[in-house]
Amino acid sequence: MAGSKILYVCQEITPYLPPTEISSECRLLVQAMQERGNETRTFMPRYGVINERRNQLHEVIRLSGMNLIIDDNDHQLIIKVASIPSARVQIYFIDNDDYFARKAVLRDPATDGMFPDNDERAIFFARGVLETVRKLRWEPTVVHCHGWFSAVMPIYLRNTFADDPMFQNLKIAVSIYDDAFPGTLDAGFRKKIENEGIKDPKLALLDSPSYENLMKLVIDYADGVVMRTEHPSPLITAALEGTGKVLLPWQPSDAADYLDNYQKFYEELLQ
Repeated sequence: MAGSKILYVCQEITPYLPPTEISSECRLLVQAMQERGNETRTFMPRYGVINERRNQLHEVIRLSGMNLIIDDNDHQLIIKVASIPSARVQIYFIDNDDYFARKAVLRDPATDGMFPDNDERAIFFARGVLETVRKLRWEPTVVHCHGWFSAVMPIYLRNTFADDPMFQNLKIAVSIYDDAFPGTLDAGFRKKIENEGIKDPKLALLDSPSYENLMKLVIDYADGVVMRTEHPSPLITAALEGTGKVLLPWQPSDAADYLDNYQKFYEELLQ
């Protein structure tokens, strides 16, 4: 698969956020695939808890300035970038004062509950990534989504952006983690996506936007699935059964052939 163009869409990445299964996986994977001769672009949200000075983030003026309309409201898209010197990896950050200035990630520290606008934040993140990739004139062959916050990406790729020549000949991979959230996202989630002009019957799953329903929708859109939880929900396991999608089963991240198996997964995906 050397020479592939892989777009990594990550909920979180270390060292910009503390090590977790998702942030550590993204950090390891991006560097490993780049060292194997692939071209990568990596995106994450610029959460307000990220120290811009310490991590040397700076705005990319030529990519910033577009306004994205979410639920009839304009939100300015700001693009920042930083590098992980030890890995020779560049990270693009999707930023907006309305959604990402708060000093938290996905949960409100005042209530310990989920932010009520996390659905809009996820929509903005997905739209921001795609608009930026389009400005970069960079055509990915694989889009790999990590974490539920990236789950809106496949919806747009298979609908709004499906006729864009830059995104027509690609494969979508999603990684399933132990990152379930309690309850549901905002009840208007489906309507907000449909207001973008997306009229897909599959979106009926978002009438009850629980974690499991969101993952079932993402799996339906994906070409391949990476299982990064040893004990997935039975509902998610059932959603995978009989689909024929390329699957990379769970394996410990310290396994000797861990990254080799990732390479084989991408190769099979692109056949």
